[in-house]
Amino acid sequence: MKTRVEVPDDSLFGADNLPYGVFAPDGQNYRVGTRLGDSVIDLAAALGDPEFAEPSLAALMARGPDHWRAVRERIRELVGNEIDSAAVHAVSEVKLGLPVAIGDYVDFYASIDHATNLGRLFRPDSEPLLPNWRHLPVGYHGRAGTVVVSGTEVIRPSGQRRTDSGTPDFGPSRRLDIEAELGFLVGVGSELGDPIETGEFAERVFGVALVNDWSARDIQAWEYQPLGPFLGKSFATSIAPWVTPLVALESARVPTPEQSPEPLPYLREKEPWGLDIDLTVSWNGEVVARPPFSRMYWSPAQMLAHLTANGAATRTGDLYASGTISGPEPDQRGSFIELSWGGSEPVLVNGQPRTFLEDGDEVVITASAPGPEGRRIGLGEVRGRIQPAHRRD
Repeated sequence: MKTRVEVPDDSLFGADNLPYGVFAPDGQNYRVGTRLGDSVIDLAAALGDPEFAEPSLAALMARGPDHWRAVRERIRELVGNEIDSAAVHAVSEVKLGLPVAIGDYVDFYASIDHATNLGRLFRPDSEPLLPNWRHLPVGYHGRAGTVVVSGTEVIRPSGQRRTDSGTPDFGPSRRLDIEAELGFLVGVGSELGDPIETGEFAERVFGVALVNDWSARDIQAWEYQPLGPFLGKSFATSIAPWVTPLVALESARVPTPEQSPEPLPYLREKEPWGLDIDLTVSWNGEVVARPPFSRMYWSPAQMLAHLTANGAATRTGDLYASGTISGPEPDQRGSFIELSWGGSEPVLVNGQPRTFLEDGDEVVITASAPGPEGRRIGLGEVRGRIQPAHRRD
């Protein structure tokens, strides 16, 4: 039997979007699908193509932009007609999985508003931005093995925390935080020794997905000097199940803010790769922040160019994320350390003053961007609930 998937005009998941994901209609056997409205279309069944019967987007991602465009055209033609009803599933009735096995994971620090806020918090008597910040996209290598799909519960991490005496103790983080970010998934990798230029961004990166890089601020504060984040970041990073292809974001492209001083030649762009994406952060069901990605100082093309400037190789499935997305206004801050100004200015959540995450709290990050003809497209959501730390006897 055939069916036509009807999608309301105001849906964030119309035919101009068509994000990819990995889903299990029976809860166990994963395969590749695309989202249309409130439905997931099984691409292996609908297109008769075994490439999509795999439990990962890796095969599609690795074949490059010409193939990506050809597949997208096939899907757009498919959804414009009737589809085998056996290939259509309700989003609410399937299990969504990690889109691809993550290779390497790099987290950047690309928001000037976020970096300025943290600089003022941590170095109130100094310039908020360190001398290198306007010259390069600052980043660090995270832990790929703890990147988990949206909906995975987050266990409160334990670690060393500095006490009032200046010496450490060990225990569950008391300052557990979020970082609302946008992630970029590499499709076509690069060889060791061959840097990627900014102009190659769209030929290398397959698509974007929302990211929440959970952060234990107290653990991080004790450990990060001189080498940077370690256990305070590596316990969990959540990623949305839907990967929006870059081509779906053409209408969202904008210039990055003015960069001063002018970046070194390898970071200069001939065409803009800023993105007008609006995020929403909800804490226990209440919206507490609306971070704008359009304010990001460093673009995703510049991040990728810097990531490989030393000749580092990339692989299909590598993930790099923007770092916390924040704007200049208090309600645009993408982390709770900023929203509560280091814990000194509690945020009202359902009428209760809050600073950092408590066990049982749930955070949901969503986003949308301009699409063709004045419509908007959605980037899905990344969701996580905090569970108590595991005991250490």
